[in-house]
Order: sequence, then structure tokens, then C-alpha cells
Amino acid sequence: MELVTLTSEAYLQLVSKIDLLRAVLEKDRKLSPLSETWLDIQEVCALLKVSKRTLQTYRDNNVLPFSQINGKIYFKASDIEEHLEHHYIKAYKK
Repeated sequence: MELVTLTSEAYLQLVSKIDLLRAVLEKDRKLSPLSETWLDIQEVCALLKVSKRTLQTYRDNNVLPFSQINGKIYFKASDIEEHLEHHYIKAYKK
């Protein structure tokens, strides 16, 4: 019975620490809402190694979300990363 109590206490301490970390991270996010990195067309083309026309097709087909201000197009770096992760194929051993 004593082992169960110790395990339960350890679990509650761990959950408490995780909640504290979550609160700190959320506080940091609220302090700097523009901390997200935004990339322009040239940067995204270089990053993905695609042409401007291919990137235009991605926008037209809603493959990548974007923001447009006065004709200038911007992409969130996190959206590019998410797109790459979504299409990631793990290697496997035979």
C-alpha cells in the first residue's frame, strides 16, 4: 500500500510540474505574439527548392496557407514545417 501512495504522490508532482511548464510556455507566447517567423515567396522557394510558379500552384490549390498584404505574399514557417512533416516518409529496415 505504501508503494502505491508513493507512486501516486510522484505522479501528482509530475503533473504539477508539467502544468507549471505549460503555463510558462503560454505566458511566453502571449508576450510575443509575433514571434512566428514569416517568410516571403523567395525564401519559401529557396527552402522548398521549387519555382515561383510551383509555389503559386500550391497557393491556388490550398496546399499552403498564406497571408497577402498589398500584393506581398507571406507564409508562416510553421506551416511550411507542418507541410513537410505531413509528407514525411520514414525509412524502414528489411
